[in-house]
Amino acid sequence: MKRIAIACAFLAAAAFAKDSCTDCHSALDGKLQAPAAAFGNDVHSRHGFTCASCHGGDPTADDPSAAMSKAKGFIGKPARTAIPQLCAHCHSDAALMHKYRPQQRVDQYELYKTSVHGKRIAEGDTAAAVCIDCHSVHDIREVKDPLSPVYPLRLPDTCGRCHADPAHMAKYKIPTNQLADYKKSVHWAAISKGGDLSAPNCASCHGNHGATPPQVGSVAEVCGTCHTLMADLYNKSPHQPVFAAMGEKGCVTCHSNHDIEMPSPAMLAGPKAVCSQCHDADSAGGKAAAQMAQLIGNLSAAMKASDAVLAQARRDGMEVADAVLQEQQANEDLVKARVAVHAFDPAAVAAPINAGLKIAAATKLAGEQALRERDQRRKGLAVSLVAILITIVGLAFAIRAVESKRENR
Repeated sequence: MKRIAIACAFLAAAAFAKDSCTDCHSALDGKLQAPAAAFGNDVHSRHGFTCASCHGGDPTADDPSAAMSKAKGFIGKPARTAIPQLCAHCHSDAALMHKYRPQQRVDQYELYKTSVHGKRIAEGDTAAAVCIDCHSVHDIREVKDPLSPVYPLRLPDTCGRCHADPAHMAKYKIPTNQLADYKKSVHWAAISKGGDLSAPNCASCHGNHGATPPQVGSVAEVCGTCHTLMADLYNKSPHQPVFAAMGEKGCVTCHSNHDIEMPSPAMLAGPKAVCSQCHDADSAGGKAAAQMAQLIGNLSAAMKASDAVLAQARRDGMEVADAVLQEQQANEDLVKARVAVHAFDPAAVAAPINAGLKIAAATKLAGEQALRERDQRRKGLAVSLVAILITIVGLAFAIRAVESKRENR
């Protein structure tokens, strides 16, 4: 009980600790009130930090001149160029950070200084991004908080506040279509529609605190951090040395960078084929691309046909669970074939395709057999119903005959 009383007394003292900064700004209007209103949701506020932790001053003083005394360390609104170092005062202190978040990294400031943003700030460019541009100011939330501007689903728009603003980016001569392109990509669809928060966003490729544009020689390595099998095949393919000699950006040459579309056979052959940018249709490369497209198209078509038959059988109540399970292997073979395209070798694509085609044929046959069994059952049921109907009619006539004899007696 004594411990509980002491804990309650401590919490009461913390709850009623004097904070003249919040008291004063809460009584003001507009922009001067906004920081005090927002700070209640701030992660720092929840851990006991106050306005004075960043702005200095004496929050226990009632007199504004005393509360905002420079002798008490009051710095007011810090200059933009000073903000990264101000945040680093705590976030680079391993002992302090361990107290509140043991797993938190403490090298963000060092990474930031290596970034394109940090370098420009060091040069005095006040338009470059600092901590508050990404994390907000008085309502800073944890990254895992869906309302945080750096939450995976919100991060692209946060980056886009600067990078999609033509006026802001004009002096840097950087395109501003990245966000619009990214939101057409398979990566954004995975996050926004599929709910996969691990799918790539801006920071996945560019970094966060150490953000820098991937250079020509590193783009394939950046993509390869997730797409490891594709990267291995590409590095062994005939494309790698050719693209390297041409100064091409590897993966970006075929897939683009921000507006990455869902891969399909149309990328290999057809009017919008990526391969046709370099290979004529009658060339060896053009023929190889068309062959790989045909192989993938064949398995896709076979799987669709199998899917349709099995789906009909399931709707009609037939047991095809084993065939559906086997079909998953065919789908895996299709994925393997799409991955094998990066080797640019039709034989490497043909191997999983042929395996998948055998499975698709078998599962379709299983579905067709189930449908034939369904038809046989329906015929049997129809015959049984007719027999039952005849029996009922016969019984009806027999009953009438018996009743007629009784009436005639």
